[in-house]
Amino acid sequence: MKNIGIWIDKEQADIITVNQENDDMITVVSEVENFRAHGGSGTRLKGGPQDVVQDSKFLEREKHQFKVYFKKIIPFIKDADNIVIYGPAEAGEKLYKELNDNYKEISIKVRDVLKADSMTENQTKALIRSYFKESKKGVV
Repeated sequence: MKNIGIWIDKEQADIITVNQENDDMITVVSEVENFRAHGGSGTRLKGGPQDVVQDSKFLEREKHQFKVYFKKIIPFIKDADNIVIYGPAEAGEKLYKELNDNYKEISIKVRDVLKADSMTENQTKALIRSYFKESKKGVV
């Protein structure tokens, strides 16, 4: 049985395969840009010229970059029996939605999508190992 845990955020995904003997970890680095709007007044005078921020362009570009990021993750998880996804923001939910929309055969293997703060490599491995250990006992 191949159990995989994914800790994912906007910058990277740590994919951990839990085995009886050891845990293997692969890191996939994303190329999703960090967008910060630069807008507002171009002058100190009240009612001066305003910079227009094109949010929709940046959001569309970010959406495309997430799709590319998720495509890089798919080969590492496609042969899993069980998958659990962790993450501090909405990246885990976006991954699950992408799997549901475009990779049905993988999405049915996802057992949980949970929130988790940033962790060290050892903390991440321990969290995922304990999840699968508890789920074997029937506690999910």
